[in-house]
Amino acid sequence: MPKRRPYHHGSLKQALLDASLALIRKSGPGGFTLREVARMAGVSHNAPYRHFRDKEELLAALAAEGFHRLTEAMVKAGEPAPSALDRFRRSGRGYVEFALRYPQHFAIMFEFPWRFDLHPLTKQEGERAFGTLVQYLEACQAEQSLPPGDARTFALVAWSMVHGVAKLAISGRLPWAELKDVLDFTDAATEALVVGLVKAVSPPS
Repeated sequence: MPKRRPYHHGSLKQALLDASLALIRKSGPGGFTLREVARMAGVSHNAPYRHFRDKEELLAALAAEGFHRLTEAMVKAGEPAPSALDRFRRSGRGYVEFALRYPQHFAIMFEFPWRFDLHPLTKQEGERAFGTLVQYLEACQAEQSLPPGDARTFALVAWSMVHGVAKLAISGRLPWAELKDVLDFTDAATEALVVGLVKAVSPPS
């Protein structure tokens, strides 16, 4: 019998989440099973069912954790900035930094075929992350550094852009290995987006 690693009372759930991340890091989301998670956590194969109904519920918990950390990363990057536009710009850096720091969370959040209606906490955290970006854009419109328009549409455009940068960075498809260079490129892409939004909705002269 393999030796079971002890876990402190009340920490089983976190032990399972940590083991899940380690398994995804090793085998990817496709190789994920609750039995293997239990083995890596050093608990019985029935232990995961104390907290999670099935594999999808465990992955949904990881996605919720990831969206929560994403919001924190965008706010941490953006809040020290002196203006709404600077906060918006820097939130893009926070997004990419999060993706590079937590690539397993990032994969679960965006590569698993979620039904958010079945996982309300995951939906709530995802909407909070997107809502943070919307708020930054609305603040830019209020200070007139970005033109009026549908802030949610603008936010979706911005999200799509930084998400693409993050995916390219994670997969090694950008020509820079250093984080600073990737973040400098993120800044340049965000600035291009700002200029594009201004031109796209400004009346012709």
